[in-house]
Amino acid sequence: MAAQNTSTKFSDNYELKEELGKGAFSIVRRCVQKSTGLEFAAKIINTKKLSPRDFQKLEREARICRKLQHPNIVRLHDSIQEESFHYLVFDLVTGGELFEDIVAREFYSEADASHCIQQILESVNHCHQNGVVHRDLKPENLLLASKAKGAAVKLADFGLAIEVQGDQPAWFGFAGTPGYLSPEVLKKEPYGKPVDIWACGVILYILLVGYPPFWDEDQHRLYAQIKAGAYDYPSPEWDTVTPEAKNLINSMLTVNPAKRITAAEALKHPWICQRERVASVVHRQETVDCLKKFNARRKLKGAILTTMLATRNFSSRSIVNKKGDGSQVKESTDSSTTIEEDDVKDAMHMGPDRSKTVIAREPEAVKNGNIPHPRKQEIVKVTEQLIEAINAGDFESYTKICDPHMTSFEPESLGNLVEGMEFHKFYFDNVLGKNCKSINTTILNPHVHFLGDDAACIAYIRLTQFMDKSGMAHSQQSEETRVWHRRDGKWQSVHFHRSRSPSSPFTVVANK
Repeated sequence: MAAQNTSTKFSDNYELKEELGKGAFSIVRRCVQKSTGLEFAAKIINTKKLSPRDFQKLEREARICRKLQHPNIVRLHDSIQEESFHYLVFDLVTGGELFEDIVAREFYSEADASHCIQQILESVNHCHQNGVVHRDLKPENLLLASKAKGAAVKLADFGLAIEVQGDQPAWFGFAGTPGYLSPEVLKKEPYGKPVDIWACGVILYILLVGYPPFWDEDQHRLYAQIKAGAYDYPSPEWDTVTPEAKNLINSMLTVNPAKRITAAEALKHPWICQRERVASVVHRQETVDCLKKFNARRKLKGAILTTMLATRNFSSRSIVNKKGDGSQVKESTDSSTTIEEDDVKDAMHMGPDRSKTVIAREPEAVKNGNIPHPRKQEIVKVTEQLIEAINAGDFESYTKICDPHMTSFEPESLGNLVEGMEFHKFYFDNVLGKNCKSINTTILNPHVHFLGDDAACIAYIRLTQFMDKSGMAHSQQSEETRVWHRRDGKWQSVHFHRSRSPSSPFTVVANK
């Protein structure tokens, strides 16, 4: 178990390397243990910036992580407290999100889904055996240990986790992610370990068909569905799922938490422990296709929330409602956004740290679906123009469409946030202009969300066709999200995110 170290300096034992990510009060960097040469991820928290409440939560998270040691949980190896910084040294997890890996596979079956949920249940069972409830099980917190085939699934992010005594339910506050919240939490009833099993049921449903059991753009209707346990198994996609898989989902998505299956019981379910005999091994292409769209929507929602917090078009009233001497949560219309009542006061002071809380509401016109169709087409068109400039190797046209300080996340930047044009100019100067005649790009399944009059996000699948030097035709696709901001009547790209690394050097530039 990783005991908290207050006497040793971090630099005595570890050498810091490149940045891997950044949050409101923390930064994550790769580090190397000097005595062994082993690599880890160091979460460095600036404790001077923490409120007393934040500091309590940090201590709680570290305390919980110290007692959880399991191959399917991102492990805390060291905890070092210095005067102004707290260092948490975790496993270096390099495989990315489980759901992103699934859509990149050539073969995916019901048996594969069984293996995935088994590993998730193993991690949850370990938590529950140690008196820990995660409270925020969702795809974003399910990672892979490495990019190797068959890498272990790792449960991450214990920022909302709580410690419980036995199986007696209690009220620990309203916390979690809307689409994965259990009925008892929504009813504000005492709860405990069963909330994690409900979330596992939602995840298993998605693993099998690529879309969630509960979904509505209106928060109140979504919550009503969940509280009633109102889900079904539509034809034809569910016709090919075995009865045993549906039985396990039903056992997890039982409205009464006292009758809900436990993690230990679920691991003994035939669909899990006898998968070779029970689970289907037929490839589920429809599931993969739906999951790609589901992933794209999740990325779009993340971009929307980042934009809502960053753009001047949104006042503090769009994020938080102040009422008397307290604060009231404005319910999110996003079913993938983590919320916690205790953190609403900090919403205006945070960055894009996944373990923190975001409370946001889309404008009413967006929520009610009243955006005029031509406006959406305008965003699709300007996105197509930008891609045409890339295909033509026309850096001048590209810079006219992009903000000079545009930020981006893409595989070629190795997890770093890139700002400005120089990174992109390299590809225009060295490759794009020489190969532009061989590229054709199609935008598939575009989803457009407007954030007021002058900001918009688009998520889509980008299909790129190209000819290699030997004259052979190839195709490559990636999932992309772009954030647009209108200035002086013209739309400019201010941020984009691309998942999946292309499979050849040529497609690296084709997918820029």
